[in-house]
Amino acid sequence: MVPESHLKVLRKLYERLKDSDVDWAVTGSLGFALQGVPVEPHDIDIQTDKEGAYEIERLFSEFVVRPVKFRESERIRSHFGALRIDGIEVEIMGDIQKKVGDEWEPPVDVRKYRRFVEIEGMKIPVLDLEYEYQAYLKLGRVEKAEILKRFLEGRSD
Repeated sequence: MVPESHLKVLRKLYERLKDSDVDWAVTGSLGFALQGVPVEPHDIDIQTDKEGAYEIERLFSEFVVRPVKFRESERIRSHFGALRIDGIEVEIMGDIQKKVGDEWEPPVDVRKYRRFVEIEGMKIPVLDLEYEYQAYLKLGRVEKAEILKRFLEGRSD
């Protein structure tokens, strides 16, 4: 499910983050794939809090391609940044907030929705698929939400 190239980058992230104070989780397509959803990950998305985003940037300073800074779009705002490790883009999102209706939700506490997946001797934090499903619905990303819904329904049969 998870491409070898992504596993290698994940190992680099894991090795530097496992002993840090950063509360982080893999989200997006790689997070789905790590939990068994049949999707093909392209990049790696890391969700954390504001402090964590800047700490990840510091810990991986030689890989920064887009420095972490607060950015806001119509439906989402966060402390966004990006790394490129071995040719794979690693998106960093800290204190992510989604706009629902006209209201910004409070920043996501990744610890609340975090689960751990064991792969190749690593305990990788991922975000719970039910939470991810709800998040994608709120962002209007119906296609991704449907993939998760079908997977979750299939799993409970």
